Amino acid sequence: MRACVIALCVVAGSTSAQQATPDDIDCSNAMTQYEMNQCALRAYIAADEDLNDTYGWAMDVAKGWSDEAANALRAAQRAWIPYRDAACIAEGSAYEGGSIQPLIIHGCKEHLTRQRTEEMRAVYEMN
Repeated sequence: MRACVIALCVVAGSTSAQQATPDDIDCSNAMTQYEMNQCALRAYIAADEDLNDTYGWAMDVAKGWSDEAANALRAAQRAWIPYRDAACIAEGSAYEGGSIQPLIIHGCKEHLTRQRTEEMRAVYEMN
């Protein structure tokens, strides 16, 4: 019995050791759930970086309008971030405990973040 447990641990350990590190994943050919989850996280991070750049630019534009405009943008963004996170947790809750849950949450965050970026650009590009 002990030999079977040891053999099982060795097999389980060798399977996880072969899992690609996040930097080694080719997101154009993600095959496993782990890889898809990591690629969704990577896409969300890129979208968040774009949003942060856009926010900085929009804040500069808003400051040029007035302090009130800059304060309003700051307040809106501070309210939007918890909304995005809560909305995506709610979307992912349908998959609670499943290996796909991170993919759903990260995909939702990427989508809402890109949407917010475009909305911000549309408002602050008009001047």
